[in-house]
Amino acid sequence: MTPPAITIRDLHKDYGPKRAVDGLDLDIAEGEVFALLGPNGAGKSTTIEILEGFRHRTSGDVSVLGVDPQHAGRDWRSSIGIMLQSTSDRSFLTAREALTHAARLYPNPRDVDEALAAVGLTDKAGAKPQTLSGGLRRRLDVALAVVGNPRLVFLDEPTTGFDPEARRKFWGLMEGLASDGTTVLLTTHYLDEAEYLADRIGIINNGRLIALDTPAKLRARASAAIVAWDEGGVRRLEETGAPTAVVQRLAAQFGGEVPGLTVTHPSLEDIYLSLIGEAADETASLAEEAAA
Repeated sequence: MTPPAITIRDLHKDYGPKRAVDGLDLDIAEGEVFALLGPNGAGKSTTIEILEGFRHRTSGDVSVLGVDPQHAGRDWRSSIGIMLQSTSDRSFLTAREALTHAARLYPNPRDVDEALAAVGLTDKAGAKPQTLSGGLRRRLDVALAVVGNPRLVFLDEPTTGFDPEARRKFWGLMEGLASDGTTVLLTTHYLDEAEYLADRIGIINNGRLIALDTPAKLRARASAAIVAWDEGGVRRLEETGAPTAVVQRLAAQFGGEVPGLTVTHPSLEDIYLSLIGEAADETASLAEEAAA
C-alpha cells in the first residue's frame, strides 16, 4: 500500500498555558483532497504551519511525504506548494515574471504559460498584482503554489474574496490537480466548497479532531428531516427520521399530490454547526466539573 502523504500522531502545540493543538491524530492519503474545517482559533492554522515546517510542535510525531517537516531540507521543500491566507498586493514583478522566478526554484516546474492558463490569467500575464482584483490576485497565489509541480499543496482559505464565477473556476482547477494525483490540504469557511471538492473532511475544535468522514457520511449523521406542506391555509412542519413514510401518509390523506410539499434534509453546514456546538457544550461542561 502507498504510505499516507501526511501522518500525524498525538500532536500537541502549546503557547504558554494555551493549548492550540491537543492530541491530534490524522492520516491523509496520497492524492487525496482533504478539507480541514473549524471555527477561528480552533487550531487549523497552527496545525498546517507545523505540517509546512514553519512552526515547531510541542510534542507528537508528524510525517509529510515521508519526512519530518521540522527537520526537512531543500528537496522536501521542492515537493510541496503553499498558498498563504493573504499575500502582498504590491510587487515590481508582473504575473508572468513572478511565476517565472518561482519556477526557477524548483527542479521540475510546470510550464509558466500552462500555469497562467490553468488559473485563467493568460490575458493578465503582463499585469502586476496591484492592478488585479482580489479574486485575480488569489488566482495568481494559486498559480504560485502549483507552478513548482508539487506532490502536495497547502491551500489556506483559497477562495476568500472570489465572486461565484471565480470560485467555480477555481473548483475546476482543484479537480484538475486531483486528477493529476496531487495531494491537496485546504482550509475553507465555505461548506459548499468543502463538500464539492473534498474526498474527506476533518472538523477540528479546540485543537481536537471532533469529526472525520466523507461529506456524504457527515451529512448522513443527521437523524431527522423536515417535511413541510400546506393544509387549511396553514404551513405545517413535521420533523422525522422516516420522511418517506410521512410523505406516503400525506399522499393518502390528500388523495394524491400534497400541497406545497417539501422535504428538507440538514445541510453539511447544519451538521458542522451542530458538531461545533456539541463540542463547545462538552468543553463548558468539563470546565464546570474542573471548577467544582
